[in-house]
Amino acid sequence: MTKIAMPAPLFRATILLATLAALPAGAATVDTIAKQAILIDTTTDTVLMEKAADERMPTSSMSKMMTAYLVYDALRDGRITLDTKFPVSKKAWQTGGSKMFVQVGDSIRVEDLLRGLLIQSGNDAAVVLAEGLAGSESAFADRMNEMAKRLGMNASHFVTSNGLPDPEHYSTARDLAILAERMISDFPQYYRYDGEREFTWNKIKQGNRNPLLYRDMGVDGIKTGHTDSGGYGLTASGVRDNRRLILVVNGLPSMQSRADEGARLLEWGWNQFRLYPLFKAGAAVDEATVWLGAEDKVPVTVAQDLAMTLQPADFDKMTVTARFQEPIEAPIAKGQVLGELDIAPPDGPVRKVPLVAAQDVPEASIFRALGMKLGLLLGL
Repeated sequence: MTKIAMPAPLFRATILLATLAALPAGAATVDTIAKQAILIDTTTDTVLMEKAADERMPTSSMSKMMTAYLVYDALRDGRITLDTKFPVSKKAWQTGGSKMFVQVGDSIRVEDLLRGLLIQSGNDAAVVLAEGLAGSESAFADRMNEMAKRLGMNASHFVTSNGLPDPEHYSTARDLAILAERMISDFPQYYRYDGEREFTWNKIKQGNRNPLLYRDMGVDGIKTGHTDSGGYGLTASGVRDNRRLILVVNGLPSMQSRADEGARLLEWGWNQFRLYPLFKAGAAVDEATVWLGAEDKVPVTVAQDLAMTLQPADFDKMTVTARFQEPIEAPIAKGQVLGELDIAPPDGPVRKVPLVAAQDVPEASIFRALGMKLGLLLGL
């Protein structure tokens, strides 16, 4: 009996979306006086602009985002609660720079310490939290570095809980953006602290140091920083038109330039780019040929809603291509990866998204399979 093998798979690429209009003028770009910067649309994980984003830099009080993240992690695991109290050591009380104004011997609730850390940028609050969670600031720094590796912050190293200057304490704009995004996405229930405008402790009221919270532009966090060596920095985030942007800038010459440059870059990101939905999860994107299946074709789709953040001029020049090796032998399970979708903006890396079966395709019946094999043998 002659065994009929499946036809040799053939590569097929179908262009689903091609140039829609004549090529317009080049897309708008932006520069910045910041020494390091990155602007990301987290809705589609798209970098809108960057400058020396992987350059090592002092992170000053923006380091407190990692301290807060470790506190949130402990809250999630049940190791502490917001009402847990940590004692204030002499070291914490003596810590210089921006302060919450804790007093030696006090026991302070974690929630109050978080507000002192994030709103007042208290270096002393950071030390209290570090000692309370890990026993010492050096032990806490080890935890900071372990978490940095887990989050993919591969160019960062922490020595202090508050970012006070140390030659071995550094990060990058890209790493801080990763941390900011994870703070917001992993712990949305605690993100509200970053946007509170003032906090009073020890009868001393202090305003949030993030200048963009006071401008009507949709910013809801996150953290400022400043050292003599690193200049003025800001990690900021906000939502407009269902798009969350995260901005990190550092190395600016003044508080005013930090505020103005931060606002300018965020406004540019929101105004120059648009969110373009491409395909809905489960909706047919294309179809692939099936071999020895109950159906001749199987619709393919994307597993999650797919959208791109682009400038309008770039959307007109984008191509989207479905790629397969077909025919695909049955049985095929819904959700099985069958190919990939290549999304190619004009000035950026190609984004590759798996294409999956939109439905099950069982094997053909004996008689249908026999007919298909005979057809192949006879060249029909």
